[in-house]
Amino acid sequence: MNAKKNNPSHFEKILIANRGEIACRIIKTCRKLAIKTVVICSENDQSAPHVLLADEHVCIKANTPSGSYLDQEKIIQAAKDTHCEAIIPGYGFLSENTTFVSACETAGLIFVGPTSETMQQFGLKHIARTLAKKHNIPITEGSPLLKTTDDAIAASEKIGFPVLLKCSGGGGGIGMQICHNAQDVKEKFKSIQKMGDTYFNNNSVYVEKYIDSPRHIEVQIFGNGKGTVIALGERECSLQRRFQKVVEETPSAFVDETLRQSLFNAAITLGEKINYRSAGTVEFLVNGITGDYYFLEVNTRLQVEHPVTEEVTGIDLIEWMLKLAFNPSLDLDDYQHITQGHSIEVRLYSENPMTNFSPSTGTITDLQFPDYPWARYDFGVEQGSEVSSFFDPMIGKIIVHGNTRIQAIERLSQCLAEFKISGITTNLYYLIAIIASIEFKKNEISTHYLNTFTYQSPTVEVLKSGFHTTVQDYPGRSQ
Repeated sequence: MNAKKNNPSHFEKILIANRGEIACRIIKTCRKLAIKTVVICSENDQSAPHVLLADEHVCIKANTPSGSYLDQEKIIQAAKDTHCEAIIPGYGFLSENTTFVSACETAGLIFVGPTSETMQQFGLKHIARTLAKKHNIPITEGSPLLKTTDDAIAASEKIGFPVLLKCSGGGGGIGMQICHNAQDVKEKFKSIQKMGDTYFNNNSVYVEKYIDSPRHIEVQIFGNGKGTVIALGERECSLQRRFQKVVEETPSAFVDETLRQSLFNAAITLGEKINYRSAGTVEFLVNGITGDYYFLEVNTRLQVEHPVTEEVTGIDLIEWMLKLAFNPSLDLDDYQHITQGHSIEVRLYSENPMTNFSPSTGTITDLQFPDYPWARYDFGVEQGSEVSSFFDPMIGKIIVHGNTRIQAIERLSQCLAEFKISGITTNLYYLIAIIASIEFKKNEISTHYLNTFTYQSPTVEVLKSGFHTTVQDYPGRSQ
């Protein structure tokens, strides 16, 4: 590549095929490495922070994800037109699309992430399960791919209810439904197929045994594509709502050293067997009583929750991904895993917890981040940003670091109490309540904990107003 001739340390210019907080985060790392950045944007994102932060932008004339951040041809053409050498999506959108990875390679562009071959083996859940079983890594009982509703019902009855109906190409909590009986399967099978088509261009569906009250523990791995794979710690991601993670932390207070090494060994084994390249995450379900673990899936990309790993290891995972993509001979053999302290992340969503978490849209009129050296804010919005209904409702992440879990919880509570956002409804008070709960502090949680979690919101909802109705903050003005 020309960049290697002119500057042997990095790319000269890269296109970021994403938006929001992850695009902003990638831009900041690229600046540190003196890499010029180009971002794509939809019509309604033209004044978004990731557009203003980048060196250049290319507007794709569409508002929907399918017409902008998922349009492979336009993205690759944008990279060519702006003379980029590489494309990085980070996570979401096209980050695990094998067709897109191959198209990048055909166009002479470097894809910053795992290879298309890796994605084909790990990206589809049913194939990853087969690989795990082959190498004696425990998996939950499941079915092959299912073509019809009747096939799904028969497989579910054989495995035993309750089961999870899952889209093979799914991720991020999308494309999964719990089924307690044959009628549930009948009602949900086609909707899961439709989700797979809409979000992942893959409508393959299979059934998996549903484990009651498990913990969700994942291992961050990184491989150099030449057989060396390392584990960069585990993350506790058990606090989920509708299979969507809400709070993540590392290290897990539940995992002892014996279980930790077992999870690390299983994750490394999977990665080494296919010469895994770049960042990835191996996810496990862990029995919260016995500690027995089962392989769940591999995410062949960066994870939303990667900042907590960075906070305790001091590693910039995006920097590692960029350096490896430019220099495939990156040496990982001497890495020694050492963690410092404890880190917790919460996801801020533009949604209303009091109306069944319905999306909230509008203009952010105020946004204030408490200034502490132990707090980090990965956000894709700013004061004046317009939050639309076209994209994922997550608008940012609040991450803290402490010497211990207790200190990290105290710091996060302080940070959330002082954090200010106005103009849209968010899950801020919901997060405050979760972090303050006795169960969270005692680490008595599971993936089902939030299903029955209730809290008192300090807000009011005006159902119907009259000409003389006013709403004022308490205690209001003092003079």
